[in-house]
Amino acid sequence: MNSDYDKSSSNGIEKSLPPDEYLNKINEVRTLLGPLTEKSSEFCSDAAITRYLAARNGHVKKATKMLKETLKWRAQYKPEEIRWEDIAREAETGKIYRANCTDKYGRTVLVMRPSSQNTKSYKGQIRFLVYCMENAIMNLPDNQEQMVWLIDFHGFNMSHISVKVSRETVHVLQEHYPERLGLAIVYNPPKIFESFYKMVKPFLEPKTCNKVKFVYSDDNISKKLLEDLFDMEQLEVAFGGKNSDAGFNFEKYAERMREDDLKFYGNTTVSSTSAHLTNSDSEVSDSEMKQLEDKEDEKIKNATLQSPLDTTKTYT
Repeated sequence: MNSDYDKSSSNGIEKSLPPDEYLNKINEVRTLLGPLTEKSSEFCSDAAITRYLAARNGHVKKATKMLKETLKWRAQYKPEEIRWEDIAREAETGKIYRANCTDKYGRTVLVMRPSSQNTKSYKGQIRFLVYCMENAIMNLPDNQEQMVWLIDFHGFNMSHISVKVSRETVHVLQEHYPERLGLAIVYNPPKIFESFYKMVKPFLEPKTCNKVKFVYSDDNISKKLLEDLFDMEQLEVAFGGKNSDAGFNFEKYAERMREDDLKFYGNTTVSSTSAHLTNSDSEVSDSEMKQLEDKEDEKIKNATLQSPLDTTKTYT
């Protein structure tokens, strides 16, 4: 695949392959996929196949295998059937939400606040993440395939991290939402997170790492990245913007999501496949593994605390 796919500028906008190479590889993938159900075909557009090819550096067989795994996952997990009412409990504190604004390139923006974690449900947290990803994708304009994440680390400490959830998050995003991330802005992370990031970085795809930018409110050079990427009049004050009205309000956001569910899916009824995965049920089922999870998290966090801290501010 064209080496341009391995390049990520500061704004996360990547160059694309020549049309002929796209078409040839797309057709090869379609041949290897074989006959598809009507449902599966919805997720195998030329743009979708192109993203899987990009994720596997143009290797047709690897891209096909990856796409087949995603089709299998979607058939079992049914992300398109998750509705707001299924995950509203997870959303109460605004730990992940879609911003009212886009960046200058029209990309959907997801705001994430790790310190606002409000549940211990592994299944519930992943289900909520999937809902947010699906919603962000549905709100992308026709000319965009990627989104931007704004990750606010205000109030963060290591107790807000679950190693198990972090590991599954990376797996779901890299394996089933390839090339959906344009840029991830890590805003004002504490030193302890910088050290943790160094530990998990080897588990991330190199191209994903190149899309992670550390930005500090007291550093003019890194702040310029936000100014180049956003209309500062629209950006939240929490990220150095001037929009004091932006931010998270649960009631207003719930109404937005219900409207989106109705617009994109035609109803807001809790799906039969997810009805049994209520918040209380997922909390109970997860509690059976909680002790083992806590022990694993503790080991990782202790290792992080004992590792040397990197004092540099630039991660690209």
